[in-house]
Order: sequence, then C-alpha cells, then structure tokens
Amino acid sequence: MRTSSELTTIGFDADDTLWQNEQFFRMTEKRFAAMLADHGEEAQISARLLEAERRNLAIYGFGIKGFTLSMIETAIEVTEGRVPASVISGILDAGREMLGHPIEPLPHARETVEKLAGTFRLVLITKGDLFDQERKLAGSGLGDLFDAVEIVSDKTAATYARLFSRHGDGPASSMMVGNSLKSDVVPAIEAGGWGVHVPHELTWVLEHVEAPVAEPRFRQIPHLGQLPDLIESIAKPG
Repeated sequence: MRTSSELTTIGFDADDTLWQNEQFFRMTEKRFAAMLADHGEEAQISARLLEAERRNLAIYGFGIKGFTLSMIETAIEVTEGRVPASVISGILDAGREMLGHPIEPLPHARETVEKLAGTFRLVLITKGDLFDQERKLAGSGLGDLFDAVEIVSDKTAATYARLFSRHGDGPASSMMVGNSLKSDVVPAIEAGGWGVHVPHELTWVLEHVEAPVAEPRFRQIPHLGQLPDLIESIAKPG
C-alpha cells in the first residue's frame, strides 16, 4: 500500500485508541462518590478527586494505581481524617477490579493494525503503569502485530524524537495515532512527525488541549478504520 518512502513508522497509543480505558475510570469515580455521599455531592467529590490527581501526577504517574491512591487521599481530605476503614477497603477493591477488567478492543483496531503491519514499522507507545499496560496488551491479542512496544512515564516531543529515532528513521518519517491531542498528537508534531487524532467519546479532562488545526502535519479521523486511506492519501504526491 505504501507509495512513498517518506512515511516508514507508525506509532499507536493504546488506551482509548486501541481499547477502552477511560470508561472504567468514570464508572469507578461514580462508585467512589457514592461511598462518600454523606460528605458532598458527586460533582464536589469528583472535583476534589481531580485536584488530587493533578497534584499526584508528578509523584505517582499515570494509571490505576495512582488513581487509587488519589481516591484514598481524597477520602481522607473530605472526611477530615475520619474516613471509615470500610471505605478505604472499598476503594482498594475498586482499584483491584479495574486492574482485572477484561480488555475491550475498540472498533476497527485489529483490522487496521493488521492491514498496516508488515508495510510499516508499528510501535505501540503508551504511558502508565508497566504491569497494567503489559496486562492490557497481552489481553488485547494485538501484541504480536507490533515491531516494538514502549511504555513511558509521559509523552513529550523529546519522547517521540527519541523513540522514532530508535525504532524508525526519525520523527520526520513517523506518524503518531491516538485519542489524546495533548499526549499523542501535539508533541508528535512538535517533534517533527505527523499527528493523527482519533477522538474518543470519553477523554480525561487533563488531556484536553486545543487541536493544532494550523499545523500541516495534523489530521483527524472519526475512527481507526479510516487510517489506511488517510496514510495512502498522505503518501500520494502532490
């Protein structure tokens, strides 16, 4: 399918690009707010939790374990240190359930990755907890289709420059595909690559930024099934 030597490497985000993720955080957040219903409305509890998550990102990083710790911290705060042990136990149970939830691949994920495998170098680039991301990749059944897998603490322009140089021909010959403008698209373009946004109906508020619509290497498609045609249109001269 490739008609140009320019684009050689395609990076894929994992969570909410290849499989469902954010929906489990939302469901657990509602469960958490219900545990603390005597101490505030759901919106108030969620706002306090978001504050804790924002504070803790630099300490715990991304993922379910950090989210669970932030829930515990929030429970202590909103109860002024009087949170019952049963609530702490319930939070830990909720975190364990998230870590064991079956993987739900998103529509077009497998067919698209299969179609591109062998023609391009495919790299899975995801951030979060190492054990959990490895578990999800194994459960997805997609692992063997990727030439490389990178689980990183954060995604920056420097991250993409390094990884696309390690696994490809540099960022100028690479494309990053994902649901997060902040993590998957903007920094990949800043590194010199292509950034393709595949919106998901649920995106964490801390991943929201403006779309870089003026950037010539920015593209947006409604679902992964349109990615092969997009790549072919980019590769065509003129």
